[in-house]
Amino acid sequence: MVQIKPPCSSGRYWRVEAGDTLYTIATAVGTSVNELLLINPGVDPFNLQIGQFLCLPEEFPPCPSGVFWVVAPGDTLYQISQATGISVDALLAANPGIDPGNLQVGQKICLP
Repeated sequence: MVQIKPPCSSGRYWRVEAGDTLYTIATAVGTSVNELLLINPGVDPFNLQIGQFLCLPEEFPPCPSGVFWVVAPGDTLYQISQATGISVDALLAANPGIDPGNLQVGQKICLP
């Protein structure tokens, strides 16, 4: 069964893997189980499916620099890297859970 990503205003997703629970996901991304439930209505917290996509909050973990790149049409992590002088690896490390192949216009990318 192919899992479809739900519409998420943050553009950030978590793909459920074996052993994941809402608690472990919330802990990994620095949010609460209640927040995950609020932004994922209809999700059964006791029956997560491997491969299922969950929406994540706008900012996780908090961006220590407080500096963001707001994704514009056509932006890629490589282009953002070139424009900022920050490596793609550093951008990915500062933005866990981001889908580099599916950046959303208006999505905030934390710049370390």
